[in-house]
Amino acid sequence: MIRLPRALTYASLPLSALLLTGCGDQGKAADTGEVAARAEALGVDPEHVYAIEADGFTVAQQSVGVYGGDGFSAVYVSRSTGAQIQLRVDRAGMTAATCPEQPVGDASPGGPVKCRKDGDAWYRTSGDQREYALPKGGHVVRVGAGPGVGRDVLREAALGAHRPTAAELDALLPEGGGGAEPVERGDLPAEGDGAPRDGAGAGG
Repeated sequence: MIRLPRALTYASLPLSALLLTGCGDQGKAADTGEVAARAEALGVDPEHVYAIEADGFTVAQQSVGVYGGDGFSAVYVSRSTGAQIQLRVDRAGMTAATCPEQPVGDASPGGPVKCRKDGDAWYRTSGDQREYALPKGGHVVRVGAGPGVGRDVLREAALGAHRPTAAELDALLPEGGGGAEPVERGDLPAEGDGAPRDGAGAGG
């Protein structure tokens, strides 16, 4: 299981890592076979791959990974404030009985979990963490954040959670796994055993 960072520092993320997810109405849903191939390469159940939209937020590609056994997780970051929205999808159910038993976010418990039904979703709070949890046929889509993101933003993002378009899939799960290109080192010779060059003289 890939453990995601508890918080991502916006200033530390290279621009190439902040990719616009695009709008869901600007393209058709991505090919299901392509979604399956890319998701399964990470150990994610394709049924758990979702995208969300929130004005001014983009997905931090290196945050995307497995949540739980075969769930899906991604962090969306505000380009202006650095605030973060966490998207998680997993198999856990959500009922009036189980809602208070499940933690909100991945931080240490911040107090009792309070649950309030809001249409088809649950609005959940614990300490300064807030989350909307929306059951969807065998899994739950969770959209949460700290105090820097308004409840209305979380609600809209959660209720609008959808299967990714082709552009959103490229942002969330790039073809080939999204691994960063290796950094070219000037001290590695093109020939020989690949050992770094030692510019210092003998003994130094």
